[in-house]
Amino acid sequence: MTARKTQCGTVLVPAAGLVVDPRSPRDHTPGVDLRLTAQTCPKGLDQTADICAVAHDLAVARRVLGVEADALAALAASLNEAGFARAVAILAGIAGRVVVTGMGKSGHVARKVASTLASTGTPALFVHPAEASHGDLGMIVAGDAVLALSNSGETPELADLVAHARRFGLPLVAITGRAESALARAADVALVLPPAPEACPMGLAPTTSTTMQLALGDALAVALLTRRGFTAADFREFHPGGRLGARLVRVRDRMHVGEALPLAPPGLRMDAALVAMTEKRFGCLGIVEDGRLVGVITDGDLRRSLQPGGAAPREDLLSRTAGEIMTATPHVIGPDTLAGEALRLMNERAITALFVVDPGRRPIGILHVHDLLRAGVA
Repeated sequence: MTARKTQCGTVLVPAAGLVVDPRSPRDHTPGVDLRLTAQTCPKGLDQTADICAVAHDLAVARRVLGVEADALAALAASLNEAGFARAVAILAGIAGRVVVTGMGKSGHVARKVASTLASTGTPALFVHPAEASHGDLGMIVAGDAVLALSNSGETPELADLVAHARRFGLPLVAITGRAESALARAADVALVLPPAPEACPMGLAPTTSTTMQLALGDALAVALLTRRGFTAADFREFHPGGRLGARLVRVRDRMHVGEALPLAPPGLRMDAALVAMTEKRFGCLGIVEDGRLVGVITDGDLRRSLQPGGAAPREDLLSRTAGEIMTATPHVIGPDTLAGEALRLMNERAITALFVVDPGRRPIGILHVHDLLRAGVA
């Protein structure tokens, strides 16, 4: 073990290589002892030239995350009925859309907030404040509300949009870092961000402030969706594509129905039952009595029946009835269950098919794991 002095402090270098000690991740300053060993040294690292750079990069990243985490904790503590709760009530009570706006980095955050609101049941759109001054004010109509983001609260490009909202009596909610700013004074409700340093070393680049804006926008969106009783089924209506949309598909959308169902009465001989199982190609047979599903026969049931001590010796399996071989009270699922939930149940029970039944336990469909895989649910 040798000691090396660098601009980052004293570095202890074992003969085998390097590892950054995660101690003091948020308080790293020159002089902190950074211990390095072979286990976490990045592959290909120059073990003499880049020690300080690696340690410094990790320390910077941890400090940034720590600063922003502290700011979010302060933001959560600052929420109150006069501010946040009133803002939620205003946005939930409008007949139109939430028009989200902001300039620069606040504008990028505003776009994301508008998208989150729209996808979670609150009609919303983003209007660029500069474009608003050149005709896009016509997009903002009676019944709408404006959610304006500006850390300084003095963004000049917002002036025309704010004036338009005030002129036509549209509710105005502001997210800003200054309670005495022009935007905060003009707003019906000002959600003021708590004082917090930006995470960059100069304290200038919007980092902590935009993180708080984004988190507060998410908080508004989730509070609104909760108030509206927004469900996973509603969510699917706005997310029909991709893997997420597939997992939110209902069982009824993927199940086989009608003549495709492999069904038989309990008195059917097993030689005929095996023919029916083979024809339908689901690897199982539902046993129905008085219209209700009372059991199921699977490939696994057949194998277990033939084992020593099973329900039927090999020589007389085919002469038995389906009711003698079936597994009673099989796992079933309802037609309105989410496809993702159906896949979870199949995985937990180690089964490949589920009969879909109505409240009276009458079979109305069958769902195979391959149906889910082809739909992209997995």
